[in-house]
Amino acid sequence: MFGEFLSIVFKSIKLDKTLYSDNKNFGDAAIYFAGLIMILDGIAGAVAANTIIKTAIAMSGLTAILTWLVWGIFIYVIGVKLFPDKQTKVDFKKVLTAVGFAHAPGLLRFFAVTPELMVPIIFLTQFWIFAALIISTRQVLNLKSNFKAFGIVFLAFLIIAFLSISFVMSRMDALPINNI
Repeated sequence: MFGEFLSIVFKSIKLDKTLYSDNKNFGDAAIYFAGLIMILDGIAGAVAANTIIKTAIAMSGLTAILTWLVWGIFIYVIGVKLFPDKQTKVDFKKVLTAVGFAHAPGLLRFFAVTPELMVPIIFLTQFWIFAALIISTRQVLNLKSNFKAFGIVFLAFLIIAFLSISFVMSRMDALPINNI
C-alpha cells in the first residue's frame, strides 16, 4: 500500500498524465491517499514558512484539507456542470481525488530549509501544482484541449483568490492597528 502511495506521488511530481487516466489509481484507498498528500502539502508549506515566520503546522494541515475541498468543488462545478465536453462524465469524488494527487509537488517544500530557499521553492512548487492541476483536470474530465483545462483551473483560481482577498479585506477592521 505504501508503494502504491509513493507511485502516485512520483507520477504526480513527474506530471505523468497516466496517473489520472488509469482507473486503478482511483480505487478504494485513492481518496485517503489524496487527503494524505494534501495534509503533507500543508505541513510542508508550514515547515517552509517557518524558516521566516512562525506558522502553526497543525493548522496548516487542516487548512490544506479545506483548500482541497474548495479546489475540488470549483473545478467540479466549472468543469462538469458549467463547461463540460460531450464525454465529460465524472463524479465529484474522482475530481477531488485528482485535485489531491495534483498537489504532490507541494511535498518538495520540505526542502526549503533555509530562508534563501523558501521563496524560490514555494513559487516553483506552486507553478508545478498548477501544471499538475491542468493535467489532472484534462484527464479526469476527458477534455479535448489543454487550453480548456487551463481555463477551468485558472477560473477556479481567480474565484478562490477573489474570495480569499475579500475575506482578508473584510477582517481588516478587526486588526489592532493604530490610526493616527
